[in-house]
Amino acid sequence: MTDPAATSRARTLWAIGIFLTALLLFDLMGLVIKHLSPNYSAAELSAYRNLFGLIPSAIALWWTAAWHRQARPRMLRQWRLAYLRGAVVVFAQFMFYLSLGRLAFSTATTISYSNALFMTAFAVPLLAERVGVMRWMAVLAGFVGVVMVMGPGRDAFTPDALLPLAAAALYALTGVTARMFDTEVPSPLVNLHSSAAAAVGALLLTLLLGGFSGVRSPVDLGWIVAMGAFGGSAVLCLVISFRMTEQSNLAPFSYFGIPLAFALGWLFFDEAPWRDLFPGALLIIAGGLLIVWRERRLARPPGDR
Repeated sequence: MTDPAATSRARTLWAIGIFLTALLLFDLMGLVIKHLSPNYSAAELSAYRNLFGLIPSAIALWWTAAWHRQARPRMLRQWRLAYLRGAVVVFAQFMFYLSLGRLAFSTATTISYSNALFMTAFAVPLLAERVGVMRWMAVLAGFVGVVMVMGPGRDAFTPDALLPLAAAALYALTGVTARMFDTEVPSPLVNLHSSAAAAVGALLLTLLLGGFSGVRSPVDLGWIVAMGAFGGSAVLCLVISFRMTEQSNLAPFSYFGIPLAFALGWLFFDEAPWRDLFPGALLIIAGGLLIVWRERRLARPPGDR
C-alpha cells in the first residue's frame, strides 16, 4: 500500500527541484539580457521576452485539468484586472532589464528580491490583511538590507540602483493582485491574459521609445530566442511547482537566487561585488525568511505551535 505521507514528501521534493530550476532559468535569462543590453533597448528586450512568453503560458493552460473540466473557458470575468497586471509587468520588466544593463548582475538581482517584502506591505491595503509587529519588523529588516545593497552615501552609489527596487515593487503588486481573482479561475488562464497584455504593452512601449533596432546578427537572434526560452520555461516551471505543493514550502528556497546570481555574475562577467552585497543581502534573506516562518507558524493548528 502506498504511504500518503511518503508520496506527499516526494511530490514536495520534486516541486522544490522544479522551483529551483525556475530560479536558474530566470537568472540565465537575466544573463542573456545583460549580454544583449549594449545593443538593444530594455523595452525592445521586454517585447521579445513577452512574445516568446505566450508559448509556455499557453502550454501551462493546456496542461491544467481544471481548465478542461470547466469546458476550456477563454474569457475572464475580471479581465480588466488581468490586463492591468499585464501593464504593470511591462514597466516592471522595463526597469529591471534597464538595471541589468547598468548595474552589476548580482546587485540588480539581489535588490529585486525585495519583492517579497513589498508583497507584505501591499497586502494590507489591497487584501485587507492584518500584519503584526513581527512581520513589520521582518519587512523593516529587509528594507534596511536593500538600502545597504543600494549603498546611498558610497562613492559607487548610482540612482540606477532605484530601478530594480521599483521593479521589485511592481512585481510584488502583480503577485498580490493575483490573489484578487475568483478562486475557481485557473491560474494559467489568468497568466495567459496578463502575458498577452504584457506583450502588447511592451510592443507599444518599444514603438513609443524609438522602435525596434532590428536583430543585428544570427548570433543575436539565437540569444534572443534563448532569452525567451529561458524566461518562458521559468514561468512554466513556476506554475508546475506551485501546483504541486503549497507556496509556503517553496518560499524559503526563493532566496537561493541571491548566491546563484552572485556566482553567475562572477563566472560570466567577472563581477564580485562583496562589499556592495554583504551584509545587506543577508538582511534581505533574513527578513524574507522571517516572514515565511511567521506565516507557516500562524497556519498551523494551535496544538502544533
